[in-house]
Amino acid sequence: MLGQHFVRFGVLGHVGRFAAEAAERFPRGTRVICRTRRGLEVGEVLSPLEAAPRDELHGTLLRRMTTEDDLLLARLDRNRSEAFVACASRLKERGIPAVLVDVEHLFDGQSLFFYFLGGESPEIAELTSELAETYEAKVQFRKFTDTLAQGCGPGCGTAEAENGCGTGACSTCAVLSACGAKTPHAH
Repeated sequence: MLGQHFVRFGVLGHVGRFAAEAAERFPRGTRVICRTRRGLEVGEVLSPLEAAPRDELHGTLLRRMTTEDDLLLARLDRNRSEAFVACASRLKERGIPAVLVDVEHLFDGQSLFFYFLGGESPEIAELTSELAETYEAKVQFRKFTDTLAQGCGPGCGTAEAENGCGTGACSTCAVLSACGAKTPHAH
């Protein structure tokens, strides 16, 4: 199918297959706006594809990034940096032993993801809820190390997967929501 591309997206560098809305063909390195399961995200085209089955798509490639998109992205990056500093500071103040790895603010401006090393705790859930109010975003906690090691759950990437990811879905995802897994700390 024309207009399909491999695109790298998300702070963790997910790679997925996306179909361009207008069957356009974008060269390698083009920065684009994509619709993924999580929302609108910025991506980078790795390679256009000549032919690929449609059932393996990870989303829709909407368009090439514009100057206005770059301005919005700069604002989101400032919010992301501020959220990282605020979260790290509050972890230290409260003596919470979790390690904050990164923060991701999706292009839609409504989803803010905090990535931690270590176990989940009620304190982290409370902290991310507070930060959600501060940054007026939907915050989602992810157990980064467990997901990288195990995928989205039992049978990840197989037809027997409990979370519905099916074959191949988690070869490119590293967060639970990408496969529809339930997370106890999503706000």
